[in-house]
Amino acid sequence: MQTARLCSRQTCQREATVTLHYSYADSTAIIDALSEFREPHAYDLCDEHAARLTAPQGWRVVYKVPVQGSDTTES
Repeated sequence: MQTARLCSRQTCQREATVTLHYSYADSTAIIDALSEFREPHAYDLCDEHAARLTAPQGWRVVYKVPVQGSDTTES
């Protein structure tokens, strides 16, 4: 039996719904569908933390999937 993966944010106990990847070459944070397996260089996030994500100055956030609770559009 597979258990649900939890959000990577410390102390968050909500179920992860998306995976966050960083593209350093493009200065982009990418929110995509939850990956099939946990990846060492990615972060699994719940909808709340994905919706509140902000990028460093000069970076952009790209949502490849809609995230509940935010105005997310694919760029």
